[in-house]
Amino acid sequence: MARRYYDRYEEFRENGKVKILPFIRIPRKSTDQQVKYNGRTRLDIISDDYYNSPNFGWLIMQANPEFGGLEFNIPDGAIINVPFPLNESLQQYEREIKRYINLYGI
Repeated sequence: MARRYYDRYEEFRENGKVKILPFIRIPRKSTDQQVKYNGRTRLDIISDDYYNSPNFGWLIMQANPEFGGLEFNIPDGAIINVPFPLNESLQQYEREIKRYINLYGI
């Protein structure tokens, strides 16, 4: 079962404040899924379809850096990568966060 919520801000909280999150690209895996995007589709709906939770649209954006981090930049008809399965993709994200922190600090 997919996680219903994931706190991606955890590593970036200090004294009750959240620091700016870096854009962390999620590397593609052979298990990832692809979906054709259209203007009526939203990432929360795609997240719900693939992960049974609408809370992971941000993760889908992390796997599609060519769109600049904004859903509004995704053109109709674009094929977007959906990181799959969810738990493995979140672990990938966590590894990349740790790598970023080791390289650049917070």
